[in-house]
Amino acid sequence: MKFRDLVLFFALALVATGSSLAFDEIPLWPSTPPGDKPEQYQGEGAYYVPRLEFWRPENQTTDVCVIISCGGCYNGVAYEVEGIAPRDYFLGKGIAVVMLWYRTPRRPGVPKHYAAWQDVQRAVRIVRSKAKEWNIDPNKIGEMGFSAGSHLCLMCATSSTVETYDPVDDIDKLPCNVNFAIPVYPAYALTDGVDNENAGKGVDAELVDDFKFDEKTCPLCLIHGDGDGYSAMASMKVYQKLKGMGVPCEVHIYALANHAFFNCGPDAPIRKYPQRVYEWLQTLGFVEAPESAKVTAP
Repeated sequence: MKFRDLVLFFALALVATGSSLAFDEIPLWPSTPPGDKPEQYQGEGAYYVPRLEFWRPENQTTDVCVIISCGGCYNGVAYEVEGIAPRDYFLGKGIAVVMLWYRTPRRPGVPKHYAAWQDVQRAVRIVRSKAKEWNIDPNKIGEMGFSAGSHLCLMCATSSTVETYDPVDDIDKLPCNVNFAIPVYPAYALTDGVDNENAGKGVDAELVDDFKFDEKTCPLCLIHGDGDGYSAMASMKVYQKLKGMGVPCEVHIYALANHAFFNCGPDAPIRKYPQRVYEWLQTLGFVEAPESAKVTAP
């Protein structure tokens, strides 16, 4: 089966299962993704095809677009438990959403996140190329991630000047930096938890050297639980780094909350974190705020 046929297969599968198809599905790559071979997408145990879902809100009130990358240990994509709630929240606020299905499982011989990093860079470029068609501002593109997808979000936010693949078409002439980012309980961010939960509480650990904090590093809104085995100190140390760089950053750490907020009760305060994110977008001017809610910088 050819790569384009696999993309069609996914679309037909959605129709067969009765999905509403309220989104446009777009393959990330015009042919086999970089570093992969065509035969890896065939037969039993085939790799998943990387792709985007573009969701346009019924009432689009802003030219902001948020790309969402769910977690799954870089071995899967937890779309159902992590993606749907924030997607629907932003759509309800009139914000366009792109759901990213990055490549899993991990590729042998390269860092665990490398194929996914290539995918998110390509995703940002595709979104930027669609700005006029989708009625979004190419300078108001954000990335939101969860767990492993939040580690990927930090890669996207802090390290966009690193080219991870050779250009495949004109889309790759566009920049792959995002304009804001929302890492939610990032995993694998500290040196005492490079590939697992943190061995300690993260207090004495350092940020891994995956994150370059280059000149295109964007403003961040970090969300974490204080009881998370992937220590909330990761978010604090990202904040400390950005503070020293003069990059605007906001941090929300919720007492007692563990990893994966969907495990908390439906009325738990932490489940209301998207509202905090929306208010942050208003504060930074990405989304219009009422005059009474505006913040005056010193």
